[in-house]
Amino acid sequence: MATAAHAASPDSYVALGDSYSSGLGAGDYILSSGSCDRSAKAYPEQWAGANSPVSFVSAACAGATTADVLSSQVSALSASTTLVSITIGGNDAGFSSVMETCVLTSTSSCLNAIAAAEAFITTQLPDRLNQTLQTIAADAPNARVVVLGYPELYDLSQSSFCIGLSTSDRIALNRGADELDGALQAAAQANNDTFADVRGRFAGHEICDSGSWLHSVDIFALSSSYHPTAAGQDQGYLPVFTGAAG
Repeated sequence: MATAAHAASPDSYVALGDSYSSGLGAGDYILSSGSCDRSAKAYPEQWAGANSPVSFVSAACAGATTADVLSSQVSALSASTTLVSITIGGNDAGFSSVMETCVLTSTSSCLNAIAAAEAFITTQLPDRLNQTLQTIAADAPNARVVVLGYPELYDLSQSSFCIGLSTSDRIALNRGADELDGALQAAAQANNDTFADVRGRFAGHEICDSGSWLHSVDIFALSSSYHPTAAGQDQGYLPVFTGAAG
């Protein structure tokens, strides 16, 4: 029999979203997840392992957009679902192409790409987020929904000692992450969901910090660049989600 401290959770938990929820970059990938790159070290799997919910399904998939969530992930939800987590929005805003532009081209091209993404976040992303969260609410009417944000990527206080992108690029990338988090927070509040901000948790563990929880830029591994390491999932996302899950 489980002790009170380790009692099984009564929740039926479904994890949705993109690579930050699938665990791309954390290693230990689950073979059956294929190109979705779901990791046994991702925060949903870790939370489920620690809390033994009644049921657990992760539909999170690397590269997912809001359209992907609606077309192929919400089918995992039901009236019996009581807890949902999601990270989403980065791919809608073209995160991967912005990142590649910043890594492979000039500062001016990088700044232009970030500006275009920020314009999208301001004008088009809110409707997509609202539609996604409204659909989740309709398909899982009894669930608490936790919308997790994205970390800032760089510790700018260490930028002058840190090789790679220019400080101008790094400032703009952090600002883009903040814009995205702002849109996610607004959408969560508008839909009576919980926004879980991970930026404070990642502070001091960003790229340019010696104990970074994020993969730095690697032109030979662009897909995992800027994604949480196993430590970022375990020490960054997991405690924030655990606190928000209630």
